[in-house]
Amino acid sequence: MRKFLRFASTALAILMFLPLGAARAATAPALPVPVPQMPPLAAKSYVLMDYQTGQILVEKNPNEHMAPASTTKLMTAYIVFQELKAGRIKLDTKFRVSEKAWRQGGSRMFLKLGSEVSVNDLLQGLLVPSGNDAAMTLAQGIAGTSAAFVSLMNSYAKHLGMNNTHYTDPTGLPSPGLHVSALDLAKLARAIITQFPQYYHYFSEKEFTWNNIRQYNYNKLLWRDPTADGLKTGYTKEAGYCLVGSAKRGDTRMIAVIMGANQPNASSEANYLNLARLDDALLNYGFRFYSTHKLYTGGQKLKDVRVWNGAKEHIGLGLAQALYVTVPTGQYSRLKAEMNLPSRLQAPLTKGQPVGEVVVKLGNKVLAKQPLVALQDDPRGNLWQRVRDTVMQWLNKK
Repeated sequence: MRKFLRFASTALAILMFLPLGAARAATAPALPVPVPQMPPLAAKSYVLMDYQTGQILVEKNPNEHMAPASTTKLMTAYIVFQELKAGRIKLDTKFRVSEKAWRQGGSRMFLKLGSEVSVNDLLQGLLVPSGNDAAMTLAQGIAGTSAAFVSLMNSYAKHLGMNNTHYTDPTGLPSPGLHVSALDLAKLARAIITQFPQYYHYFSEKEFTWNNIRQYNYNKLLWRDPTADGLKTGYTKEAGYCLVGSAKRGDTRMIAVIMGANQPNASSEANYLNLARLDDALLNYGFRFYSTHKLYTGGQKLKDVRVWNGAKEHIGLGLAQALYVTVPTGQYSRLKAEMNLPSRLQAPLTKGQPVGEVVVKLGNKVLAKQPLVALQDDPRGNLWQRVRDTVMQWLNKK
């Protein structure tokens, strides 16, 4: 079994946790800001996620199976974006409105039977007034049938690690077997923002007019919080009021998911306003008491290491991607980094090959782990290099 050596030095901590070229101030560190417990919210399930790291900061029943209502349309939109990215459709591609789409109940875009509508207009109708007719038209236009589209929805859900999700239609109307979890919706929102920034503007549009009918976005968070820019509400009797919201302040973005927030004696408008208030409370808590830090840049050398039996005696190690962590405000200086490496690295090594890991902790809590990779190739050395290294390793064992 290979032995591992652990390196956790002050030099490494400074290298990783200060901006490049910066040095720690000589003044006494500021006291950490106390992080109070988030007061419970009147909802069946909720999650607050830091977008950059995916860390969950607040949760209640995050994996519970919930009826998703129109938050289902996030996955419908995600698949449309995938098709646009692949070039199989364009924003000006037109889909015909079938009778099945035209007859969809609930919220509607008010499409005309037999008309042909562009993907751009259908996306607006899907995400602003939450049109079920738009959802069905997109599903049939992309996959031929709604059943085939649902198969795509569940395949993408599995790929994104949405382990407590099962879709049965592209609209979110009540159906046996239809369920999601708050955590899964946060994962989906994060994927949309990361993978499709060029289409994210659809989620922040406040109104949309089609067929001479002006309709407004149900997401009242867009009016309540000027930093909010998405994503989607949902309501059915089974699901209650739901909202997947996001806001960006400075370099930090938070994603907040509320499921099953009902005020039984209130009007629909009052319930949507309350939904926005709850979501905003989660977001404000995250922005007030947490901050996200970029600790290390992808591709930058972290350490030089000795490689045995290679053409090069030393190679650099680093991270393939930038490393971020989210910490309570004022506790940045308490972060500790460790590098876990084999006791000896043997050639051949290829660029990008994992050879260890970086572990970031706050106290005893692990905040992040990321593989250490070789930043360059180191092929097997020639006969002389291998003989020399074999002798040196033998002597070191003495």
